[in-house]
Amino acid sequence: MLLVLLAGCAASPSETQRLQTIAGNWVTIQRGDTLGTIAARADVPLVRLERFNPRVDARRLAIGQRILVPSTRERAPSGGPYRYQIRPGDTYSSIARRFGTTPGRIQAANSRFNPNQLKVGQLIQVPLSGGNRTVASSNQGSRNRSNSRRTPSAPSRPTPGPLPASAHDWPWPLDDYRIVRQFGTDSRGTLQPMLLATSNGKQAKAVADGEVRFASSMRHLGQVVIVHHADNLQSVYALCDRLTVADGDSVKRGTPLCRVGYSNATERYDLLFDLRRGGKPIDPRTVLR
Repeated sequence: MLLVLLAGCAASPSETQRLQTIAGNWVTIQRGDTLGTIAARADVPLVRLERFNPRVDARRLAIGQRILVPSTRERAPSGGPYRYQIRPGDTYSSIARRFGTTPGRIQAANSRFNPNQLKVGQLIQVPLSGGNRTVASSNQGSRNRSNSRRTPSAPSRPTPGPLPASAHDWPWPLDDYRIVRQFGTDSRGTLQPMLLATSNGKQAKAVADGEVRFASSMRHLGQVVIVHHADNLQSVYALCDRLTVADGDSVKRGTPLCRVGYSNATERYDLLFDLRRGGKPIDPRTVLR
């Protein structure tokens, strides 16, 4: 941190002007950037920068990735509510996805504002969903170890052995999709679920008959649907922005479950899709046609 501050003191006038303008804006990660150096450049506390980017892994920043730098007017207390400044293109749905809450909670906390007439620079309250769970590590590497049977745990190693006969020739959850991340381990040896990119307005559909056991929001994952199928199989659909089913609903193959949400981090409409047997992840490509 001291080296960063010293480097800042030696910056050219044009560089100094650039650094003074990044607070409150999106910043694109360049080679050598860390959240610590960005926080120092913007003169914002590192913890506030982390809390305004809850889905960003500080240890795995990628060149070209976008980070939201909070302005001096914004606040992010650990338990919420956040004080958030409206930016171009913001809606209650996109803000809810970013902070792992729901558009309804945001609207209730800002009843004096018309959600269809948000103004750039306007400050709103963003209450967090206290009951949310996460299946991913936080920026500090902590994990939520909830024992609730209704919250999926972090991905673990796949279950060996043959799959049941029912797990065969299932359709893909999207009619129009592109695989942007295959199921498998990353460079750090962590098992990652499949990520599918699609276009605006597309809906994720049930890949088999079953019962909805979870339909709500999760921090870092937006709106999530979990469907239980025969033979102890489960399918998970995450990063959605609107649900079309509720807990306890019986669904048929092809039933629309949720609308795929937009990710500011990837600038795409992404669906996180996971298949499990007895809670253990399996490669969707072994089941989907």
